[in-house]
Amino acid sequence: MKDTYPDLTAHHAPVTLGDRIAFRTVKFMRLFADAFFSKRYGHRAVVLETVAAVPGMVGGLLQHLKALRHIRDDQGWIRELLDEAENERMHLMTFIHIAQPSRLERAIIMLGQAIFYNAYFWLYLFAPRIAHRIVGYLEEEAVVSYTQYLAQIDAGLVENVPAPQIAIDYWNLGPKARLRDVVIAVRADEAGHRDRNHEMADELKAA
Repeated sequence: MKDTYPDLTAHHAPVTLGDRIAFRTVKFMRLFADAFFSKRYGHRAVVLETVAAVPGMVGGLLQHLKALRHIRDDQGWIRELLDEAENERMHLMTFIHIAQPSRLERAIIMLGQAIFYNAYFWLYLFAPRIAHRIVGYLEEEAVVSYTQYLAQIDAGLVENVPAPQIAIDYWNLGPKARLRDVVIAVRADEAGHRDRNHEMADELKAA
């Protein structure tokens, strides 16, 4: 398995006002994550993936309804967005086994998901391009976070525990896979979501 994604430093420079709003929104959200979780990347991953699984489901739902209203093909977006949501959910299920979140963290997850779901639903309904751009920037931050997580594992600051069986099965990892292998696989997923959501935002801009 490769140690890196083809481009871990990719960044979409904000061009339009919507891009700048999306970028600043994500940077603002990052401040809270850094303040609360600091370098506890396993626990950060649990909360991150709970939120990250929302956009694909919301986008898939609204694209489905739009296709029905306009009686047109969805160009594969519905399945792609739902697959993204499922992938992010599997990230969450994996890190639940690793981080074992506390009751307080579970409460934060519930509150954060409730707020983010409703905010993202209305954003996607009226400004889908900005919504996809936000996800693109969220995934950029996710790549950064998982790269930092990997650095901690390599430095011996985080124990490189055996990978949970759910991760071994999902990513077809070897039976002796460790946490490091899981983080590399998840980071590659996030980089793919980053690139695709920026592409979707560009496609909507051109439409």
